[in-house]
Amino acid sequence: MTAQVTTRLDPVTSAVIQGALENIAIEMGHKLMRMSYSSIIRESEDFGAALTDAEGRQMCECKMSTPLQSGPIPGYIKYILKECAARGDVLRPGDVIMHNDPYGGASHGPDVAFAVPVFVDETLVGFSVTTAHHLDIGALSPGSCGIVDAVDTYAEGLQFKAIKVYSEGKRIDPVWHILRANIRAPELVVGDMEAQIKAAQIGAQRFKALVAQYGQTTITAAYEDLMDYSERLMRSAIEALPDGDYSAEGFIDGYLDDPDASRRDLKLAVTLRVRGADLEVDLTGTAPQLPDKPVNMPFEGTVDCAVWLTVRSILLDSVKFGAIPQNSGLTRPISIVAPKGCLANPIFPAPVIARFCPGNQLADTVMRALSQAVPEQVSAGIGNLRVMACSGLNDGKHWVHMEILEGSYGGRFGMDGMDAVDTLYANTRNNPIEDIESHLPLRVSRYELREGMVAAGKWRGGIGTVREFQFLADGGFSLEGDGHKYAPWGFDGGAEGFTAELSMHDAGGNRREMVSKVPYQKTRAGDRLVSLGPCGGGYGNPLERMPDAVLRDWRDGLITEAQARSDYGVIFAGRELDLPATSAERQARTA
Repeated sequence: MTAQVTTRLDPVTSAVIQGALENIAIEMGHKLMRMSYSSIIRESEDFGAALTDAEGRQMCECKMSTPLQSGPIPGYIKYILKECAARGDVLRPGDVIMHNDPYGGASHGPDVAFAVPVFVDETLVGFSVTTAHHLDIGALSPGSCGIVDAVDTYAEGLQFKAIKVYSEGKRIDPVWHILRANIRAPELVVGDMEAQIKAAQIGAQRFKALVAQYGQTTITAAYEDLMDYSERLMRSAIEALPDGDYSAEGFIDGYLDDPDASRRDLKLAVTLRVRGADLEVDLTGTAPQLPDKPVNMPFEGTVDCAVWLTVRSILLDSVKFGAIPQNSGLTRPISIVAPKGCLANPIFPAPVIARFCPGNQLADTVMRALSQAVPEQVSAGIGNLRVMACSGLNDGKHWVHMEILEGSYGGRFGMDGMDAVDTLYANTRNNPIEDIESHLPLRVSRYELREGMVAAGKWRGGIGTVREFQFLADGGFSLEGDGHKYAPWGFDGGAEGFTAELSMHDAGGNRREMVSKVPYQKTRAGDRLVSLGPCGGGYGNPLERMPDAVLRDWRDGLITEAQARSDYGVIFAGRELDLPATSAERQARTA
């Protein structure tokens, strides 16, 4: 049933407080980016910043942050409160708590949160929280991504379960000694952690000032109204869908070179049940967890974020609805079901550090199910992302770099797919080549769009990138990817997209093809890693694509003249369109 419209505060004051809360989160994000050492935070914006109430309900978030960082923050606080209560550990002003438990709200271990409890007159009123992806967390192999061979969570690095790093304003030095002694590149990682703490403390100060200005009663009334408003928007969007069940399946590669068939071709199953203003997302039928491979997805922190992000972005598209208060009210109408022991709800201590690509493919599968209810609001299949860790030693000290390699979107109603972007719940930015080459012994030899790999459609699929990295010194790398076997799906007559490829070229000119998941391996100076990103699916009948758009793609070098004719029925005369011949070709094919 749709929530009744009741308010506790006048709408003008609520709007002013909403703006103030959002500005606090945005300031936290800017300060964190400015203070961070690593490019994954400073350039890629792989971080989260948010304020919650005393129970952990999210009041606002930084709009620059990625959904996979800000989305889990309520879960972080829920489990921090639970863990502290179980230990009898009382929270006090001046405390800072560190948490990264992937079975306790975190997306995976490298995403570490620092939470600052906010007190007003000795009463806990909320939390200021930052999260960020760290370049190393002490795992089996260097880096914190591309780790695809961890046998359990203990092999994935240090685990922090509501650990105080400051107590009543005093730094707890032994914790920091342990950190520095157990992670690679400690200056970089600890520097980023200190930046997180300071940004969270700034957020706490600003929130206290806001409470002092308006009073706690008014602030509480405002964010309760804002959560109710967000809930009403989501319920209204769900209620507009026809009641029914909508199902879809997707697959991830798994470990394509593994002789054990249970580790390959892993299914993701989604059924959406729309009943009035409620939506149940049932993942029954998803493949069983892999007990000793880290592609399992934490139910809280990854699976829930993949579902919420997809539903919210499709049903409440910001192009139509504008800015919507991003808070816990949006998730109230949505329930998620996933059997214990499946990929989407693993049982501890099943490893989860490589949950990135599976979770993004789950989001794509949710979108495919929604396409049956709102075909004009979805895109065709996405080209999934991949994430790479490069590392080495320089005078006995580790250097570590994380690179997110872009995917692409499928075409959507009225628009071509976006080229070379991070998709769905990732939403991070690329690292500038200048930043990479000025800090690391790496050279980016190629960075361009793939040519001749465009999924045909009335609106074509997005195009993936060609990325080539050359190692200038001995080192190593590992990589988590997907989409080497399963092409992005086409929609409503559009063509399937194109799969990804990966190859290593040694200094002697030998080429070695690789699968989508590469455990850590050493490299020599002169070795080149070449990544071809996947291309999204096409949307709609290619014979209905505007000839001018086909001509533009050909002139831009994205397709050949032969592809223009074979895929779209478009014929050129020199550098221009031959419209009579094109019309005759298309009519003949339609007949």
